[in-house]
Amino acid sequence: MQKESIGILLRIFVGESDKFEGKNLYQFLTEYLRKNHFAGVTVLRGITGFGRASKIHSSDLLELSSDLPIVIEIVDTEEKITGLKKVFEETNMIGSALITEEKVKIIQYGTKE
Repeated sequence: MQKESIGILLRIFVGESDKFEGKNLYQFLTEYLRKNHFAGVTVLRGITGFGRASKIHSSDLLELSSDLPIVIEIVDTEEKITGLKKVFEETNMIGSALITEEKVKIIQYGTKE
């Protein structure tokens, strides 16, 4: 059975070494989102990239970086995402990370297991 709905995809671009409350930010955020019943989150580790400072972070074998790019993708309703952004503002959880946001069509197949 297929179910369609409209949601928001929030992408947060951080570094692998970014921390919050003593944990890696991506790990803290994943646990926070699960505990607060968000629909889904995926953490992607990049092999190379650069940010505002234009410093290249790479997984080159000759120069192992401990700060590879991380993209955290969160999908949920507009209301839940709006609430999450308020948490970010109140807590400074994500520091100076870059965030992108877009409306998405969610197509869900099967049943929840």
